[in-house]
Amino acid sequence: MVDLLSRKEIDAIFFDLDGTLRHNRPSFLEALAEYNLQLGLPAEIATSQLGHRWLHSYWAQSSQLLADRQVFGDDELAFWINHSRRFLEASGCQPDRAQKLAPRLTECMREQYSPVDTLADEAEELLQELQQNDFRMGVISNRSDPFDEQLESLGLSTYFEYSLAAGTIDAWKPDPLIFQHALIQMNINPEQAVYIGDNYFADVVGARNAGIKPVLIDPENLFPEADCLVIDSLGDLEIISAD
Repeated sequence: MVDLLSRKEIDAIFFDLDGTLRHNRPSFLEALAEYNLQLGLPAEIATSQLGHRWLHSYWAQSSQLLADRQVFGDDELAFWINHSRRFLEASGCQPDRAQKLAPRLTECMREQYSPVDTLADEAEELLQELQQNDFRMGVISNRSDPFDEQLESLGLSTYFEYSLAAGTIDAWKPDPLIFQHALIQMNINPEQAVYIGDNYFADVVGARNAGIKPVLIDPENLFPEADCLVIDSLGDLEIISAD
């Protein structure tokens, strides 16, 4: 356990949503690995952590993502084929083979991937303990649209007084503006808050730039360079009451 969440020092805990509080089963990465193996790629490429790191970096409002959105516009199929190509190359696939396999990988994902929405292990137990110790809680996500209905379906809505989807204010992690907006809405000073997420490039960098203490969930050790508190799961957090 990690002594971290002391009620004497911290008033609010913000969480990332996808990959932190909720998961897909199987995960997007597990599905990609399975389909890559089906396409004949060797295991060292199909399950490469380099590809996993690239995905985290790409979706943290990277220059590649912004450029691809400009190039492909509303052509979602072309965008995802290009995404597959980039992912395969980042995983160690040769460019010509990545170009050839990208449409097939995209087709597999579109036609076969049907994950189940699940609550992260130990999430509810942690949230209950935080609530019992009078921590204020919110969710900050890079989703385009509000996600209150999903919090409700996961049984989480009663724990959070505030949720924020990046698309509603057009500020996306790691932009500190999204964190600052949440702080203002909840009337919380940044030094009184912690942000917990699973993407170093979006969550840690963004929270720190907003003056919030970041915590990274990294069970696969994807980010050995992480310069913050790193945990394997939400259950690693120990709550210290104000008493």
